[in-house]
Amino acid sequence: MNDKPTHDLLRLTQRKLLRHLLAHPQGATIEDLCKALNISHNAVRQHLTALIARSYVRSGESIPSGGRPRAVYMLDRAGRELFPRNYALIAQGMLEHLYANGGPIAVQDALSTLGARLGQQAAASLTTAHDADEATRLLAEQLDALGYEAEVIGLDDGHTEVQAWNCVFHTLARQHPDVCQFDLAFMRAATGREVHRNHCMLHGQPSCRFRLGARKTHHD
Repeated sequence: MNDKPTHDLLRLTQRKLLRHLLAHPQGATIEDLCKALNISHNAVRQHLTALIARSYVRSGESIPSGGRPRAVYMLDRAGRELFPRNYALIAQGMLEHLYANGGPIAVQDALSTLGARLGQQAAASLTTAHDADEATRLLAEQLDALGYEAEVIGLDDGHTEVQAWNCVFHTLARQHPDVCQFDLAFMRAATGREVHRNHCMLHGQPSCRFRLGARKTHHD
């Protein structure tokens, strides 16, 4: 897998084009982009075709020009997501505020509540699993989609576990281990089962590993 962000792999001109559209949320015409990028109409059209194919740019409503309406192009949602956001810094600041004002218990409660709420949104596709192995497979797919680089591994004892190679909160968790409460709460709510963490990157293992237990009852 290439480690460079997709935005870095785009051509320089395409990055400039996306940045121009980011700064002009109302959209831009081909003529606008020609002036901003100092390239020809044909070159702008070629770049737009490539970016539209990747769902980074979309066509907006055409604008009247006294003759033939001019097409307007806008940044699409996927294109906006290419631009970096320092969520980790914001999350760390929020955690430090919670630690300072509520202490570790407040942090654990907040993370558990958030994890459970998001897990409940994912539960529809997981709680229908017939057994723990199927639930493990479906959970791995959910975590992989969230960026955990997760997979199912089979063990010598016949059980399966979710192995996650990329903790999305790893930097935060190294400073604030309570962050792991989010992962556990998410998995428990998503699967409706107890979750046991058997390996953790914070303890020196190369990955985090989780085993699903019995289905939780309404009394849990």
